[in-house]
Amino acid sequence: MPSSAPLYDRAPAAPPVPSGLPLVIALTGFTDAGGAVTRLVEYFRDDLQPNPVFVFDNDVLLDYRARRPVITFVEDHLTDYRPARLELSLAHDSLGHPFLMLAGYEPDFLWETFAETVLELSAGLQVASVTWVHAIPMPVPHTRPIGTTVSGTRPELAEAHSVWRPHTQVPSTAGHLLEYRFAEAGAKVAGFALLVPHYLGDTEYPAAALAALDSLTVATGLVFSGEMLREENREFIGKVTEQVEGSEELTRMLEGLEERYDSYMAGSTHATPIIHTGDLPSADELAAELERFLATRPGDDDRRGKLG
Repeated sequence: MPSSAPLYDRAPAAPPVPSGLPLVIALTGFTDAGGAVTRLVEYFRDDLQPNPVFVFDNDVLLDYRARRPVITFVEDHLTDYRPARLELSLAHDSLGHPFLMLAGYEPDFLWETFAETVLELSAGLQVASVTWVHAIPMPVPHTRPIGTTVSGTRPELAEAHSVWRPHTQVPSTAGHLLEYRFAEAGAKVAGFALLVPHYLGDTEYPAAALAALDSLTVATGLVFSGEMLREENREFIGKVTEQVEGSEELTRMLEGLEERYDSYMAGSTHATPIIHTGDLPSADELAAELERFLATRPGDDDRRGKLG
């Protein structure tokens, strides 16, 4: 693959972009427990109707065999070919405040070139701050708030909202690389890792997407209604509650997670979660769970095959 190929094109109807906007990054792929980022991108595209400014080239960045586009077969012909999308767009929050968002699939190729390109575009647009989110499964109960681990160059956010501060090595994502390069450049950048109940990690868990929105609000001041997500979450939690109440084994598991969670909370000196109070089991237990999760990831990073 020629690395000299252009990574993006300017959208034909690209709107003018004011300087000094926050940049939000949401890349689906490797670490997306509870479908948090996938659902976040859906929310952005469906509810906020962003206007693309720069469109990245799938033929340069995407491995089609790993993440195949969706096409519809209708009786005797093909229609509605939907390739993956990775775009830098101008959007507005629920109060009409503008922001930039880089949303879509995690690139399969040319990470360093991609990161350099995103930094150059951000510099040209005079981006004020950069915030990204991803989600990992942890042994925590769904009856407690979703905690976060905060990284980057904004110590006030980490101090206020990191409930778990590990010292560990994990396989990187393109989001990690972007944060690292933005930090090297002296940018105002924050990354939020959402700590999602491990037993809901392979589901579409609406609370994870809501926690992602809350994290973005904390970092940027943007406001997102997410009312449909909240309704979906009420229904989802109702179904989970029915399953737990109908199983002694699940009930015992949940009670055990709650006890460990609350015990850790009582002795914790860490920060308060964004939504409300509560912390996590021990750092060793969390690190072990993270290692197990990463060790069992399938080769197809984007297992849902959605959005790209």
